[in-house]
Amino acid sequence: MSALSPTVVAAIDDLELAARIVVEGLRTGGHRSPFHGYSTEFRQHRPYRAGDDLKYLDWKLFARSDRLYTRQFRETTNLSVMIVLDTSASMAYPPHGVSKFQYGQIVAAALSYLVSEQGHAVGLMTMDAGKLSYVAARGGRQHLRALLARIDRFKPAGAWDPARVIARSAQLLQRRGVVIVISDFYDAEEDTRREMRRVAQRGHDVAMLQLISPSEMDLPYAEHVELEDLESGVRRLVDATTIAPAYHDAMHDFLARCRSHALRDGVDYALMSTATPPETALRDYLLRRSRGLVAGHAPRAVQK
Repeated sequence: MSALSPTVVAAIDDLELAARIVVEGLRTGGHRSPFHGYSTEFRQHRPYRAGDDLKYLDWKLFARSDRLYTRQFRETTNLSVMIVLDTSASMAYPPHGVSKFQYGQIVAAALSYLVSEQGHAVGLMTMDAGKLSYVAARGGRQHLRALLARIDRFKPAGAWDPARVIARSAQLLQRRGVVIVISDFYDAEEDTRREMRRVAQRGHDVAMLQLISPSEMDLPYAEHVELEDLESGVRRLVDATTIAPAYHDAMHDFLARCRSHALRDGVDYALMSTATPPETALRDYLLRRSRGLVAGHAPRAVQK
């Protein structure tokens, strides 16, 4: 069965149902979980044997027993994933059809569903009415439903502070994990890039999912048109025919810059068009991620 169009998926009133439909489509691909990571948990002691790594010797036990024992650990596969969703007014574009924000809600919900289904913890960080809005990363069906209900309630409005949101989302993860930022990345470009790089350097796995509308690429206007900045409200009359070449060059440069800096900073990158079925966009991204091809680097092991 072919993937449902963004218009059809966005028309589904129940976000949990929409997420499940997208994830069911992903499941048919049979790909492995792209969210790999592990933490260590103490399991038992055993007598030291020649060749054992000395860093695992239990010196406190040696002091009590006068015998050398090695600590053994087991790996656990649970992972914490924090989704950062852009709720700024620019995400409301276009006003007709599927907006970037509607598409972002579907992507965020589907990823949350997928992460939770795979036994990992998932949380959310964004801004609402100028204040941080946070859902702690947890697992379980009840938590997932509460998280999806929160995503469904948000409306794009005003500006947001992406660097602050990204920084706080990483701080609130109880251990190293995955931070997935879903945005058009128009706001505070340099500050946002710097914060994602800083979070990645702290050991988190950072992903940058950039949403774009086809009309933002094509500038589908002719002659004179009044354009409005959705976040500042500033309006400007421009000759679309005259500015089209410069606009296309600027958009191309902006997207190329986002990708190249992500590659340089060790951040996963994917460009998603709102005209692409969410299932298809996510499948492409997750398959490349699981193969270590996103932003040109292999996924890092996430350790405690």
